[in-house]
Amino acid sequence: MNPSKGIGLLVILVSLFLFFISGEAQEKKRGGKSGGGASKTDRSFGFTASRSPIDITSDTVEADQKTNTVIFKGNVVAKQEDTTLYANTLTITYDQNTKKLKEIVAVGNVKVVQLDRRATGQKATFDQDKNKVVLDGEAVVREGTNVIRGERIIFYVDEERSVVEGGKGSRVSTSITPPPKEEGEGRKPKEEKKK
Repeated sequence: MNPSKGIGLLVILVSLFLFFISGEAQEKKRGGKSGGGASKTDRSFGFTASRSPIDITSDTVEADQKTNTVIFKGNVVAKQEDTTLYANTLTITYDQNTKKLKEIVAVGNVKVVQLDRRATGQKATFDQDKNKVVLDGEAVVREGTNVIRGERIIFYVDEERSVVEGGKGSRVSTSITPPPKEEGEGRKPKEEKKK
């Protein structure tokens, strides 16, 4: 493989990686309206389609033009703004003709961290065409003190819904912490004294 051609391909793929998971779906839902960039409080969970770069580090990178893949191996860390993905390997598959991203698969000790949210599992598959994220293998999602666990968690990004499945012989486990009471909440209002 021509080294300069491989580097060019890698640069194209890393830029396509910007459209990874929920950010692009959120843009589609808004109908492409410009309302500024992605905010830090955006409720999507993953990387966004903002112009912010994604920095990826790994022990090795292997690009294969025959299979249209780029594989990052060993201690993979992918960061964009307030979102970080960790995995043992990260495989990006793209369409040969359009160079558009088709699928991203993170395998081995997968962890995605965004502000107070964290998702962990053994495998995460990001299907760009279906705007679907599947977290497999002892999947756990935490937001603050709220936790949900299952064998598989599926996020349907366009539909803003998720499904959690238990494994063989195990069930889904959920722990929800109610928000703290605001001051004055729960008390009866004082009645006005009659004169």
